[in-house]
Amino acid sequence: MSARSFFILALLAAALPARADFYIVVHASNPQRALTQKEAVDLFMGRSRAFANGDFALIFDLPRDHPRRAAFYQALTGMSVAQVNSYWSRLMFSGQSVPPQSLPDEMAVAGILRRNPSALGWLSKEPTEPGLRTVLVIKEAPTK
Repeated sequence: MSARSFFILALLAAALPARADFYIVVHASNPQRALTQKEAVDLFMGRSRAFANGDFALIFDLPRDHPRRAAFYQALTGMSVAQVNSYWSRLMFSGQSVPPQSLPDEMAVAGILRRNPSALGWLSKEPTEPGLRTVLVIKEAPTK
C-alpha cells in the first residue's frame, strides 16, 4: 500500500463517527449469567424489577444530562432520550414506577455494582476489574 493510499484510509477512518459498545454489568456473584436485549429493556424501562430467577434487581443509570446516556437508550430501546424522559415522566406522574437510580458517573456505577450482588447497570467501556461481569453487550446505534 502506498503512503498516499494509507493517508487517505487514515483520513476516512478519522471521518467516520466514533461508535462504542455498551456493557450491561452485574456483580460477579450474581446468578444472572446473561440477559437478552428484551430483558434489559424491561429492566431499564421499569417493566420488570427482577432478574429471570426472581431475585430483585436494583437498576442504576447515569444522570439525565450525561452525554452517553442518550446513545445508550437509543441503542437499547431505539428511543431518543427525550422519548425515554417523557416515558418516565408519565410513569412517575401516574405512580406506576420510578426510573433507575441515577449515579453521577460510570465510576460510581461500577463501584456500586462491585458492592451489591443485586445491582445492574451499564458502562460504556468493558469492565476489566474483578468483581464485575458483563451480561449483555449492546452495539451503539449508528449516528445519522
